[in-house]
Amino acid sequence: MVLFAVVTIPADVRHALSSHQPLNWAVSVVVYAVLVACRRFPIAIVAVAVIGSVVLMADGMAYPLTLPAVFYALYSIALGSGQVRTLAVGVAVKVVLVTASLITHPGITGFVVLLWAALAVTTGFAARSHHAYVAEADERARRAEQAREDEAKRRVAEERLRIARELHDAVGHHVALINVQAGALACLLDDEDRSQARESVAHIQRASEEALEDLRLTVGLLREPGLEPTEPVPGLDQLEELLCSFAGAGLQVTREVTGQARPLPEAVELTAYRVIQESLTNIRKHADCDTAVVRLGYAPGALRLTVEDEGKAVTQGGRRMPEGHGIVGMRERVAAVGGRLSAGPRPEGGYRVFAELPLRAAGIEGS
Repeated sequence: MVLFAVVTIPADVRHALSSHQPLNWAVSVVVYAVLVACRRFPIAIVAVAVIGSVVLMADGMAYPLTLPAVFYALYSIALGSGQVRTLAVGVAVKVVLVTASLITHPGITGFVVLLWAALAVTTGFAARSHHAYVAEADERARRAEQAREDEAKRRVAEERLRIARELHDAVGHHVALINVQAGALACLLDDEDRSQARESVAHIQRASEEALEDLRLTVGLLREPGLEPTEPVPGLDQLEELLCSFAGAGLQVTREVTGQARPLPEAVELTAYRVIQESLTNIRKHADCDTAVVRLGYAPGALRLTVEDEGKAVTQGGRRMPEGHGIVGMRERVAAVGGRLSAGPRPEGGYRVFAELPLRAAGIEGS
């Protein structure tokens, strides 16, 4: 069929051109002249091209010079319109052209015209599908790039929060002890108690050295992203050392343990250590008392820890002070391992911090 069209249609066109019939030229010029407005008025242009083709068929041309214009108009409609509209226009055009061909030139002519009209519509559909596919691929790539950027921003924000918590918990703890010891030193110097003054100076020196070391490690990790910590991550195995540091600052801490102590995931160990450290630091700074209790409960699926004091809750104008960065940081740490934290005054007086850190997420079960 394609070979027939390639041989027959050009021959018919050459015959029409050599006949120099004014009607052929006039209709062809009009049809191709209005074709430039095909994008704006596709239906009207298709109608003009089909009418011109029917006129030329009636004038004796089996394959009118205007058929390419009809096929191009059908292609444009299939490319830019919906499927229903394209099918409606395509079927109408095919019916008109086939009917005209069968009336003016009975035989295979109508089938050839129908085939080329169908090919024009199919090609338009294929081009439209390809354009839609390319557009969708570009949109998916854009969304993927945006998602990567959002994920990078989220990770940067999380890392900034993590660094802020580490600096607040590690360095802030030592700085708080330095502040307490410096205040005590000022009182001792007034009383001229040189032995206790020397002891306070020693505490200040030790706390400042530990603060500088923590700061050095943190800054070192920031400067070299691939560098591993040179010291182990703080955990409950260092709890005794932490409690002794508070004892040196005048806060006596009692530790109570229930359940069977066992190794915990590193993230849980660090979170528990930091919660205890921050809670005791707040007691030493704000509670106006010199005793506290730390309770550790090893349950089958969780570690429960409580830090309590019998001091005075910090208030302002009869209301509790809003939560500071320390409690916010504790909440974020506990939430990061899937736990929960509550902090507030006790009914009987003092303040309580309670945290429950789940262990099942890390695959640890207890008895």
